[in-house]
Amino acid sequence: MDRLYEQTMLFDFYGELLTEHQRAVYTDALYNDMSLGEIAEERGISRQGVHDLIKRCEKILLEYENKLHLVERFVKEKKTVREIWELSKAEDGAEKDMACRLRRISELSGELLGEL
Repeated sequence: MDRLYEQTMLFDFYGELLTEHQRAVYTDALYNDMSLGEIAEERGISRQGVHDLIKRCEKILLEYENKLHLVERFVKEKKTVREIWELSKAEDGAEKDMACRLRRISELSGELLGEL
């Protein structure tokens, strides 16, 4: 995962567990693409304070993921669902091919159900 995608996923899953102030600053940096100086000026804190707060938020969010693995599970399950979708929309072919695709769909569905 690239860094920005990882940060947004972590924030989407665990952002509500941050304080209101942490969420606001992290949102400004991540989603509003504001510089440290802009955030510092708007919030009345130093650039270093903004930097430290962003790093602390990243650490907190990563700690939640390391304990709960929600993003990891989501990414894995999304990949599995995508494969099922691809198999189900495949062009009509020989019955043998269809039987193989249905068998694979059944396997993947079973794996998903086992994880839920």
